[in-house]
Amino acid sequence: MSTLAPPDNYVLNIFVCIVTILCFAATYYWFASSTLNVQKPPADGKGEKNSSTTKHLTALQQHVLFWDRDCDNIIYPQDVYNGFREIGFCIPFSITALLIPVFFSYPTRLGHSYVPDPLFRIYLDSIHKAKHGSDTGAYDLKGNFRPQFFEDMFTEFDPTGTGSLGAGDLLRMIRNNRVAADLAGWSFAAMEWSTTWLLLQRDGRVWKNDLRQCYDGTLFWQLRQERMEGVGSTRGYGFKEFYQDTFGKLRRKLKHG
Repeated sequence: MSTLAPPDNYVLNIFVCIVTILCFAATYYWFASSTLNVQKPPADGKGEKNSSTTKHLTALQQHVLFWDRDCDNIIYPQDVYNGFREIGFCIPFSITALLIPVFFSYPTRLGHSYVPDPLFRIYLDSIHKAKHGSDTGAYDLKGNFRPQFFEDMFTEFDPTGTGSLGAGDLLRMIRNNRVAADLAGWSFAAMEWSTTWLLLQRDGRVWKNDLRQCYDGTLFWQLRQERMEGVGSTRGYGFKEFYQDTFGKLRRKLKHG
């Protein structure tokens, strides 16, 4: 009885490569085409817009709109990196920020499909699904801003009425907002408020007006514009401040020691 000879390894490898490429192309096309029904906000003629021109969006959507530069309601991982660089963060920190799409892509994907997005994209129209627990409650479950919760934050953790929150105040707030069995929420809150302090602090404190602009996203456009115009920002904590704090204290200690 004659038997079929096994296919040549070279031919088999070519066949496997072709099938793999076709499967990848089909998968990519399916994910890309599945987002075409997302309603795009009206363009302003420049391919960019800030939250002041998008009143139809929720506050949470406005908060992340800065990273959706091409106005397609989708934030790619490279958009996250570029956005953090544009508002002044260093390269290592901006690379670390790529954890954001890793953690938040799937929750926002649920507005379109239960299948995870292999490109780790964040979907702007369902960004409210990425809202986590153990937070301040300043955003509701739909992503709308709740002014009273924002005011309560300062009433409780700024008892002296300075209109600002120090690092210790933020730490107390994070601890106070923790709910049981919510390790993910605790971690996200700690990371978000640490980033907020690094970005906004002036004289060691996060000021109320800056934080309000952070919540609606207008602050990010302002920081980007300042950097483009070469205007030095008085906010933030970077290597310069770290050097001054560390070696300044050491010099004073040696001087008075």
